Amino acid sequence: MKMQHLIEEKVGFLIVFTTIVISVGLLVQVVPLAFSKEVINPIAGVKPYNALQVAGRDIFVREGCYNCHSQMIRPFRAETERYGHYSVAGESVYDRPFQWGSKRTGPDLARVGGRYSDEWHRAHLLNPRDVVPESNMPAFPWLAKNKVNPEEIVSHMKTLRKLGTPYTDEELAKAPDELKNKSELDAVIAYLQGLGLALKNKR
Repeated sequence: MKMQHLIEEKVGFLIVFTTIVISVGLLVQVVPLAFSKEVINPIAGVKPYNALQVAGRDIFVREGCYNCHSQMIRPFRAETERYGHYSVAGESVYDRPFQWGSKRTGPDLARVGGRYSDEWHRAHLLNPRDVVPESNMPAFPWLAKNKVNPEEIVSHMKTLRKLGTPYTDEELAKAPDELKNKSELDAVIAYLQGLGLALKNKR
């Protein structure tokens, strides 16, 4: 009983014990995952992002899209019936950091690839209410004006290769041509259209 009061009354003790509890929880949850093949190996059909998709993902993160749009279908009936197979770790092995989240304001993006046309995405990003009248998403008109920086994206891809993404020298060499005269809007659309294709048709 005295120990309980000591922890409650002394802030220093409370901080130390809280840190210990959180650390043990992290060790139990995170460390085993680092050695699980299901987590560190890509599932069949998952490939590294191409140059344009890497650019789109960077823009997606820069604009804070992940704050409202998670990329995780949870194993709940309502979600799997609407979107398809729930998300698995092997889909996100090339995501650094991954964009999973359980709270979202907008629709889930885990299975958005191929669900709508490029033109639909273009209209949605330039003025969301043109395609979804009740949407409260802001418009992103500057994406159509801004051009992708090939040098920056190639540098990012080289860093990703150092972290384990299997980009070849040929892919890095071709990247500037793939990105030439591409707008940020083109990049975001390419990124979105590539999401969730590996498990899209599984239930």
